Amino acid sequence: MKSQWNTVCRRSLLACAAATLLPLAAWAEAPPQVKFQTSMGEFVVEVYPDKAPKTVENFLQYVKDKHYDGTIFHRVINNFMVQGGGFTPTMNQKPTRPPVPLEALNGLKNDLGTIAMARTNDPNSATAQFFVNVKNNDFLNAKGPSDGYTVFGKVTSGMDVIQKMKVTPTGAGDVPQTQIVINSATLVK
Repeated sequence: MKSQWNTVCRRSLLACAAATLLPLAAWAEAPPQVKFQTSMGEFVVEVYPDKAPKTVENFLQYVKDKHYDGTIFHRVINNFMVQGGGFTPTMNQKPTRPPVPLEALNGLKNDLGTIAMARTNDPNSATAQFFVNVKNNDFLNAKGPSDGYTVFGKVTSGMDVIQKMKVTPTGAGDVPQTQIVINSATLVK
């Protein structure tokens, strides 16, 4: 009887320890988050290094280097996306580091509220510019290893700010008539 009681006590103790440690493990693995403070308000994105490791590392390095601070959302297309992170308010393109390889076949889709890397026609040309999808954009999803746009995170709060951005009146080249400035981009966790 004493042996059974000891076994029950040990199992209970192990169960309690596991229940205590599981939330700590989940917290330690929480995705990094970046807060954007813009002239239209704040929004927060979480990024997924497990899905797009090189893209996330690149993006977070730009955040740490304060590259995005003082840049603008220079391309706004309602019912498509809002794009920023590469130009100053005077429309000068900021210098960038070398591009990162395409990681679009990672299971993430260009759905409403996701953040993805902008690039040229070269699939491996993404540097600093990113966009937030303001609708599901299935045609941007990868169909093979050398197409699509790398989704690497999603907006977790402040989507109302993105919704305000998307309806900003624009002029030539889809440039907002009233600048939308990224005052700061900060790693919050």
